[in-house]
Amino acid sequence: MTEEELASKCRQADNKARKELYERYGGSLMAICLRYIGDRESAKDVLHDGFIRIFQSMGQFTYQGEGSLKAWLSKVMVNEALGYLRRHTQMTQQEVLMEEVPDNPDTDESVCNIPHRVLMRMISELPEGYRTVFNLYVFEGRSHKEIAQALGITEHTSSSQFYRAKTLMIRKIKEYRKEQYT
Repeated sequence: MTEEELASKCRQADNKARKELYERYGGSLMAICLRYIGDRESAKDVLHDGFIRIFQSMGQFTYQGEGSLKAWLSKVMVNEALGYLRRHTQMTQQEVLMEEVPDNPDTDESVCNIPHRVLMRMISELPEGYRTVFNLYVFEGRSHKEIAQALGITEHTSSSQFYRAKTLMIRKIKEYRKEQYT
């Protein structure tokens, strides 16, 4: 079944189509939830709530070619994850102080030879605010202005949290490489 047919049947509340949609895209949507939420149980809750929103909003989806259904589903799930974070955390304009984070990261670290699951684990271990900004900037391609508006923080806080997240990721990558070579 094509994306267009699948979307059409889901709009008609066809339960077989809804099941297929879940089976086809559930894994990648869960990965999005895990990237933002970090905790598997909470990510499952967000995934569940996201699918409810998807099925309720399916009438708003307009097919625009191959891949557009997955892109729309991903956008809905990112928004659901951000809503969860807004409801369950206090994202303030105050920066989290982390004395162990150096001011000048060594940016020559490459992630080419690190397994995807290891990188996703590293991201999930970032402090929540850093992880959220990191995901929005790196995976969603949002600007710091867009991130600030979405999270209710300043652009400076967004860029600062991204910088610190990147610094922590560099440290984690260095530690991982050190473990691999010893």
